[in-house]
Amino acid sequence: MRILIIGKIWPEPTSSAAGTRTVDLIRALKTASWEIHFACSAQTSPHSANLAHTFEIETHPIELNSSSFDSWLKQLAPDIVIFDRYMTEEQFGWRVATNLPNALRVIDTSDLHCLREARHQNLKTGETPSVRNEIALREIACILRSDLSLIISEYEMKILRQEFPLNDSSITYWPFALGPPLSDSPAFDQRENFMMIGSFMHEPNWDAVRWCQKEIWPAIRSALPHAKLDIYGSYTPAKAKQLHSEKNGFLIKGRADDAISTLKRYRVNLAPLRFGAGLKGKLADAFLAGTPSVATPIAAEGMRGSLPWGSNVSDDPGQFAKTAIQLYTNRSEWSETQSAGYSIAQKRFSESYWLPKLPELLETAYNNRKTNRDNNFIGQLLNHHHHRSTEFMSRWIEAKNK
Repeated sequence: MRILIIGKIWPEPTSSAAGTRTVDLIRALKTASWEIHFACSAQTSPHSANLAHTFEIETHPIELNSSSFDSWLKQLAPDIVIFDRYMTEEQFGWRVATNLPNALRVIDTSDLHCLREARHQNLKTGETPSVRNEIALREIACILRSDLSLIISEYEMKILRQEFPLNDSSITYWPFALGPPLSDSPAFDQRENFMMIGSFMHEPNWDAVRWCQKEIWPAIRSALPHAKLDIYGSYTPAKAKQLHSEKNGFLIKGRADDAISTLKRYRVNLAPLRFGAGLKGKLADAFLAGTPSVATPIAAEGMRGSLPWGSNVSDDPGQFAKTAIQLYTNRSEWSETQSAGYSIAQKRFSESYWLPKLPELLETAYNNRKTNRDNNFIGQLLNHHHHRSTEFMSRWIEAKNK
C-alpha cells in the first residue's frame, strides 16, 4: 500500500496532543511496512517534527487552491489518502475524489469538533448543548463523504451513532497508542508541587487555566501554603503571562519540550477542563510519567472505560481542590491513583495492540470500499452536490491568484 497523509499543519508533538496523534498514525502505518508520504500546505515551524529523518518517510510541500496538487497527486497515485482533520478534507477531498476515484479517503477526526463546540456554548450560555450545530454541518458532511473516519473516543462513537445517519462501516474506533511507563518514575517523597499542561492555542486549556486560577488554586494554596502550581503550554500568550504570580505560587512556565519528563518531577497533575472532546494527551502522558491526575468528567471522558480512576472525578471546584489536596498529602491514595493510571494505559491503550490494528482497519475498508460506497447514498449525494461549491470556490481563488 502507498499511503498519503495530508496535514493541516506540520505536526508538532511537543506542542499538542494533535501533533502526537499524527506521529502515532505514522508509527502505526510503519508496522505494515507500507510506503508513507506526508504532505502539507503550511509553513514549518522550529517545533515541527522532522518526519523524513525520524520515520524515514517522504514529505512534500503542497499548495492550497492550486491545480499543481492534482497533477502531483496523480503522479504519486496513493492507494489510501488520510486527512488529519475535517478541514483538510474540505480543502483537498474533492481533488482526491476527482483525480483518484479509487483511492480510499480517510479522516482522522482527532476529536469531535461539534461536540466540543456544543459544550463550549453550554459553558457560555447555560443552555442545553446540541451537537447538531453549524460545525456539525461541515464535520458530519466530511465524514459522510469519506470512506472511513477514525474516532478517538468510545463516547464520540456513541454520539455519532445516536445523533447522525452514519453507517457503522464509515466510522471506527482507534484511540491512543501508548508505550510502557517510565522505568525511573520518582517516588512520592521525591516529587513536589502541582502542574498543568496544555497548548494555549487550544481554547479548553486556556479556560482551564483561568478557572483554576480563580476557583480552584486559592483553596489548594490555602491548605498547602508552600505548594506551587507550574503551568506549561506551548504558544503562551501575553494574557496568560499576566496571571503569573510568585506570591500566590501560580507560575506560568511556557513550553515543556518533553511532557513526560516534565510530569515525572511533580506530585500531582491537574486537568480542570470544563469543555472539550476526544481523549486528553495530558492525562495519557501523566499515566506514563506515574503522576496521578485530578480530573473533571470532561477530562476523564473516554479514558478509563470501566476501570477505576483511583481518585474522585468532579467538576465542582471545591471537590476538585479537596481531591488535589488529598492526593498531594496522602501517600496511599497517591499510590492507588498512580496504579490506576498504569492500569488504564496498559489495558486500554497499549501500543502493542493499537499500532498494528490501524493497518488492519484500513485494509478492510480498502477492500470493501466499493460495497460501502454503494450503501452510502447520502455520501454519494454530498459528493455530487456539496463538493461542487467547494470546488468552484477553490478554482475561483486559484484563478484570482494568477
